[in-house]
Order: sequence, then C-alpha cells, then structure tokens
Amino acid sequence: MKIDTGATAWMLAASALVLLMTPGLAFFYGGMTRAKSVLNMMMMSFVSIVTVTIAWVLYGHAFAFGTNGNSTLNKVIGGVKEIGLQSLINSTQPTGTGDKTAIPSLVFSMFQLTFAIITVALISGAIADRTKFGAWVVFTFAWATLVYFPVAHWVWGGGWLSQLGIEDFAGGTVVHVNAGAAGLALAFVLGKRKGWPKEPMRPHNLGYTLLGVGLLWFGWFGFNAGSEVGVDGTTALAFMNTQIATAVAAGSWIVVEKLRDGHATTLGCASGAVAGLVAITPACAFIDPWAAMLLGVVVGAVCAYAVGLKYKLGFDDSLDVVGVHLVGGALGALSLGILARYATAGTAQGQGLLYGHHGFKQLGLQALGPVAIGLYSFCMAWVIGKIIDKTIGFRIEEEEEVAGIDIAVHAESAYDLAPSHGGGALAAASVAAASQAKVEAEA
Repeated sequence: MKIDTGATAWMLAASALVLLMTPGLAFFYGGMTRAKSVLNMMMMSFVSIVTVTIAWVLYGHAFAFGTNGNSTLNKVIGGVKEIGLQSLINSTQPTGTGDKTAIPSLVFSMFQLTFAIITVALISGAIADRTKFGAWVVFTFAWATLVYFPVAHWVWGGGWLSQLGIEDFAGGTVVHVNAGAAGLALAFVLGKRKGWPKEPMRPHNLGYTLLGVGLLWFGWFGFNAGSEVGVDGTTALAFMNTQIATAVAAGSWIVVEKLRDGHATTLGCASGAVAGLVAITPACAFIDPWAAMLLGVVVGAVCAYAVGLKYKLGFDDSLDVVGVHLVGGALGALSLGILARYATAGTAQGQGLLYGHHGFKQLGLQALGPVAIGLYSFCMAWVIGKIIDKTIGFRIEEEEEVAGIDIAVHAESAYDLAPSHGGGALAAASVAAASQAKVEAEA
C-alpha cells in the first residue's frame, strides 16, 4: 500500500499526545494526594511508562494485535510472529479512511503502546499513599501481560468480543472499565489507608490537579481522534464530540456540587472533565454532537454521586478510580446501545435503539463488554495482588505510611520547606515522626 504521509504525520502527533497524558495523569493524581505522598504517586505513573514499554516490545504488541493462525485461539490471544517488533519494521497498517493508503505499522504500534501505558497508570490512583514501589513495578508487568494485552486483543485485535459486534472506538472498556475494575480489586487487597475515612485526607495541591486535567484534556484529542488511524470525517466527529462531552460533564458535575453541597469546587470541575473524557471515549466516533452533550450531562451527574460509593460500601479507592473510570467507562459503553448512529456506516448493524433495527441486540452487547472485561480484570488483579502481597508484600509498613511514603520509599520530599542552611530539617522531622509512629504502634 502507498504510505499516506498526512495520516502518518497525524498518527505520530496523536501518539505523542497520548503519551503526554501519562505525565498529565501524574499531576492530576499527585495534586489529589497528601504532600507526603505526591512523589510516590507521580512515580507510579512514570514507572508505568518504563515497564509497559519493555513488555510491549517483547511480547505485548504480539499478544494484542498479532495473529496465530488458529481461529479458535485467535479469539483469545494474538500470536508470536510480531514478538520484538522486528517484523513490523517494513510493514504497513491500513488507515481508517476506507481507501488503499496506509501508515507504517510501527507508528500504529507506538500509538497502541501509549494506550497500554496509561491504562496501567490509571490503576495506581486507587491505592495511593500505601503501596510498595517495588510491588507496584511487579504488578504493572503482570497485569499488562495477563489482562491488558489479551483484553485489547478481544476488542481491537479481532478477538471474541470484536467478533460478537461490541463497539468501543477508543477504549471505554479496554482502558477505563479495565483499569477501574483492577483498581477496585487492589483497594480490597491493600485495605484502607490508616485513618480513612475518619481523618481528612484532602488534596494537597489542586493547582497540580488542574494542570493535570488540562494535559489530559489536551492529550485526549489524540487518544480519541487518533483512534480512527487516519484523517477523515470520522476523525473530525471524534475530535468535536470529545470537546463537547468533556465540557458539558465538567459543568454537570459542578452544578450537582452546587445544588448538593452549596459550593462548586475546582476538584469537582476537574473530576467532571475526566468523567466526560472517559465516557465519550468509546462513543466519540459513533454518536451525534447533541448525543455527546446528553452523555456529558448524564455522566457528570452520575459520577458526581458514584464517587461517594466508597464510603457506603467501605472500600478505600483513594482517588476515585472506580467512581470515575469504572462507572464512566461503563456508561459510555452502554450509551452506544441507545445513541450509536454511525457504528457501521450505511447499515443498521451496530446502531443503537434510536436508529437500529435489531431491537435490544446492540444494547445487550454493549452491556456484555463492561461486565466481561470488568469481571476478568477484577479477578485477575485480585489474584495477582494477593500473590504479590503473600510473597514480597504489597503494602508499606504503618510507620512509613504515617511518616510519608516519599521519604520512606524514595528518600525524597516534593517540598523543601527548611531554610537553606538547614536542609536536613525536613528529613529529620520525618524520621522523628516515623520513630514516634513505631513506638505508638508497638504500644
């Protein structure tokens, strides 16, 4: 096929945009933690770039998008031909424009790698303040291998969910339901933070959080519009719908806050924007702009209430991964069963109830995706987490959690508040706090 240089340039840019989302997530999550945990929280995102990249090159692309020659096995997992990416160097990937042009396969692989990276990083928000860094590194390798790569194959690589007709344009199920369910499982494995929910654990730097959501919002245009793997009308629709749903969801969330609590907060605005980004991800290329606006209203309001489920059900999802990503991703996936108009151009197949002729068929399929992926991810994350916990341990010691995970694990602090002539004061204070906590624990 002839290389489409315009589409290739766009996909290179989209890949860079999606990669930027992981540092953006680091700021978003980092600002929401307490000051003594911010570096560890950000490191959990950054190290995911390292580990998932290694796994992707070695076997991840092959498992997610490879072929194995066995039609039955190919429903579950890809092949081994693409291991190491060597076979991709001179190959091409068809674009989404419907003509006979292509982009280099390595560009497509890089684009998909950035999706794998941020999906793994998303999970970390559920277990902030209390996770061993080495255990997290092990988990990223294991979960990406056993969960993300197979699930990506099921939906995007020609696997069994794809063959059934489930629609997920850019990752509502593959990314957000997948990560949200894993985060829920790890929240159970690690247990509650010391003092939660009685002690206030407020975000320490909402400026970081707003910066993070701005970077996420910016990068998400590559995430969604880039998933067309080309430049055409569908790309434009995905781009516009991403903006509409995100803005409306942010507004919907703060309206709920104002009516419920009397205040519209910066954290609510940021969280609402992320909820809108999450929900529009599977639907951005399949629905009309008015439907994107409707979806934004619904998901902003629903997720504003869903984040409170952790207090009612008793699981410590530190940064609301479940309430925003699991719930928002599921709502976005389900919305296609009603609102999808462009799922398969020119036919009724894949369209929602408002446009299709297959009754509740597509709605049922869109419900199956979040249920199947959510259950698989939850169970596998729980098993992986338990194995890690029983072997090397998954949670830091109590005195380290009290003193601050940044000093205890990384020997660093995000903020040097001591005078220049007394640079060791902060560290000394942290050590003293750790010693006191240990004495209290032994007592």
